[in-house]
Amino acid sequence: MYTRNWTQVTEFILLGLTDDPVLQIPLFIFFLVVYIISMVGNIGIMVLIKVTSRLHTPMYFFLSNLALVDVFYSSVTTPKMLINFVSERNIISFAGCVTQMFIFFSLGSTEVFLLTVMAYDRYIAVCNPLLYSAIMSNNACIYFMIFIYAIAVINAMTNAIFTFTLPFCKSNQVTHFHCDVPPLLKISCSDTTLNEKVLLGTAGGLILISLLIILISYAFIVSAILKIKSSDGRWKAFSTCVSHFVCVTLYFGTLVFMYAQPTSNHTMTKDRVATVFYAVIMPVLNPLIYSLRNKDVKEALTKLMMINRT
Repeated sequence: MYTRNWTQVTEFILLGLTDDPVLQIPLFIFFLVVYIISMVGNIGIMVLIKVTSRLHTPMYFFLSNLALVDVFYSSVTTPKMLINFVSERNIISFAGCVTQMFIFFSLGSTEVFLLTVMAYDRYIAVCNPLLYSAIMSNNACIYFMIFIYAIAVINAMTNAIFTFTLPFCKSNQVTHFHCDVPPLLKISCSDTTLNEKVLLGTAGGLILISLLIILISYAFIVSAILKIKSSDGRWKAFSTCVSHFVCVTLYFGTLVFMYAQPTSNHTMTKDRVATVFYAVIMPVLNPLIYSLRNKDVKEALTKLMMINRT
């Protein structure tokens, strides 16, 4: 029970990435370009998969959903961050903060689960190719996505409820460019031990469990690839996984740093840098990695460009 005198916060001030006025405009231009590239790249991936029949497979079904998530993932934080670079008071309402954090957590959790299911998809494709069509059927893919979105929403709702039932009386200044759990816990005037445990158990736990599943899947994949006698066959099998493995390494590396440790160990400067990478930069890198390192995507893109020219 909170019996001390305190004033209910009705709005928060986002302190952003930096308070140096010299950096505001250059950062605005940089992140605007990054955001535009992210939108073009991810929407382009979705359109390409939609119009190319040979890409209507489980792997590209999940990739299309990943691109969709990345469109909203960067949109929930980047536009507000861009406005704050050129605005004098970087205010977000209490309701806006709740909404932003809920959507951000939902999309982040969805991306984690998507990358995990994509690892399982690669495991089936490499280790059980004869059963691939039966296991990864259209219905199975749809059920996977329903489960992913449901768990993501539950995870986000849990953290939002636990965070925004706290009293915020120390300050309404959030040392971040968007509403996230760690910086909000730091400005609460109550004991946040339970909240830290909830964050570590939900976000941190799900990240570590997903990462474990991915590592086990790749252990079986590597074992199966090494058993292939032909070097061309080994490379062909490996090439179907390399794009996903690169994305997993980059994305999970920053997530583990952010959420798989107690909030008391966080420093806001490092948190902001990590968040910029996985929430702003990764949505740009994902379509680039999958298009540059994926033969099927490159061939489909080349064919589509040739058709448009004619």
